[in-house]
Parts: sequence; C-alpha cells; structure tokens
Amino acid sequence: MKNHRHVLLATALSALLAWAPPAMSQVVLDLSSWVPAAHPLVAEMTLPYCKDIEAVTQGRVACRVLPKAVSSPPGTFDAIRDGVADISFIVQGYTPGRFPLAESVELPFMADSAEVMSVAYQRIYDRLLSRFDEHKGVITLGVFTHGPGQVYNSRRPIATIKDFEGLKLRIASGVVSDVTKAVGASAVLKPASESYELISAGVVDGTMLPKESPVGLNLMRVIKHVTYVPGGLYNVSFALIANPKKWAQISPADRDAIAKISGEALARRFGKVWDAADTRGQRAVSENNIQVMNASPQLVADIKARTAGLEQAWVDKVKTKGADGKAILEALRGEIATLQKN
Repeated sequence: MKNHRHVLLATALSALLAWAPPAMSQVVLDLSSWVPAAHPLVAEMTLPYCKDIEAVTQGRVACRVLPKAVSSPPGTFDAIRDGVADISFIVQGYTPGRFPLAESVELPFMADSAEVMSVAYQRIYDRLLSRFDEHKGVITLGVFTHGPGQVYNSRRPIATIKDFEGLKLRIASGVVSDVTKAVGASAVLKPASESYELISAGVVDGTMLPKESPVGLNLMRVIKHVTYVPGGLYNVSFALIANPKKWAQISPADRDAIAKISGEALARRFGKVWDAADTRGQRAVSENNIQVMNASPQLVADIKARTAGLEQAWVDKVKTKGADGKAILEALRGEIATLQKN
C-alpha cells in the first residue's frame, strides 16, 4: 500500500513539475488544489481530467498547476469566482449555510458507492438544483461526492450508540455536524486536510471520512479504530468550478468539447476513482492492525433513530428558497435505486 501511495506521489509530483502548457495554447487554466498531490482527488481525478481538456481541445486549452493553494479550502469558491485561480474543486459544506440545496446528498444512509452517488447527484443537479443558482459567479463543470462517510478515532471502538458520547470528531459540513451531534459526539468543523494534525495533537479524538482517507490523508499512524456504517453516516458534496472570465476566453467549440467530458461523465469518472480508492483504503486498514467494527443492525437502527429528524429539517430549510425538498429527495433516491440496479 505504501508503494501505491509512493507511485501516486511520484506521478503527481512529476505532473506538477513537468506540466507546462504547450506554446500553442490559447487559454491556460491555473489550477489550485488544497489536498496533497498524491491524493486521489488530485492525482487520479483532477489532473487526468485536465489532461483530457488539453487533448479534446488539441492543446488550445491547458491547465497549469499552481505550486500551492491560493486560499484556504473554505475560501476556494470565492477565489475562483474572483479570478485568483481559474479552476479548482470545492466542498460546499466548508461554508455552512451557503449551499443548502447541495446538502440533499449529504444526509445519512444514501448509497454505498461514490459512483452511484455522484452520478445521481449530477442528474438531480442538472434537473432540479441548478435552477437555484447556488454557484452563481462561477462555471460549474461537474458535481460529485466522495464515498460513504465512516468514523475513525484514536480512543475506543464504536460498537453501540453510547460509544459516540464524549468523542470529539473533525467533520466537514453542517449536515455532518448535525449527524455528529445527533449521535452524541462533539463536532469540530475543519477541512479534511487538517485531520492528521488535529488527531496527532489531541485536538480531536477522530474524524469522519470516506474509506480512502487513511491512505489519502496519511492517517494510519494516528487512528486505532474504525466503524464502517453501511450507506455511510453522511456524504460530502463537491463541485469542480471554473472562473467565468477565463472560461469566456475559450472558444465555443472548445467549450463544447470540454462539456462532453464534464457533467455526468465527470461525475461517473470521479466516482469510480473514489470507489477504487475506498477499496484500497479499506484494505490498508485491515493490513495495519487497526480495529475494525462493522456497525451492527442495532447500531444502524439507533443512528437512524437519532438522525431521523434531519431530513425534515432540511426540507423545511430549503422551502424558504422555494424548493420542494421532498420531491428533490424522492428524485435523488430514485436515481440511486436505478443506478444500483445497473
């Protein structure tokens, strides 16, 4: 597993160092990233997508990876909107309350696959969510989620609902915060990229993250226990966004070419990569003597009972935006069910 991580890191670093747009490029997109270069979100998702942009536009559009992030993770949306960088991914939940419709995909027990969840999300975004223009000021190239969120900690195994009590967990968004509080733990809202430092310093006892994270965020040395919950305790909503002024510099034909590899194609591609990374992360946990608990039916039932009110609370919240939350969730779950059959 270390070898795989080292290969990813070497590949990503080589791309960062060697990637210069060709002389014939008409438009260069400055790419900002706030996760490690070897993380699948960069090495296996965003960088290959950027290379494909270059390919489908025959070199007329290319990415230039910036040496460091231009802003903190919560500030990324504004940085791209304002042209500090041209393209990046965002986690909507890092700015709680700003993107309430995106929270539809973050509720517990949605799906066991990032691919299924991401494609369903993109379809519902196109059909029902984009009209509310929560991403006003940027170009949305695609939306997606990571794999179902699990709970990792350094203090004790979580076998019953009472085992959550007293734990302080780093979490990503308002919905995850609500889930964390509902099960009896304390929530600390910080970016995932800070998980290692927070746990190693004892600021938090653990974190909620997808299965890939022990490898992708180098958490093996600081976590002792993991509890896997079928369907996930939550998901996290991402979007890949671009600066509109820079986007307007791309010819209509090249924008059309990029659109063909974006949207649902991007969601499916990124979701598949995350599922594969989750498999690697789960394997690494089992190989590193980290205690694994698979949530019992009783624990799942208790979590569902504790979090039962979150869905109605979200429906009530988006009603103030003029959105029919129940219809959105029904459509989302319908897409998930369809995709899970295929």
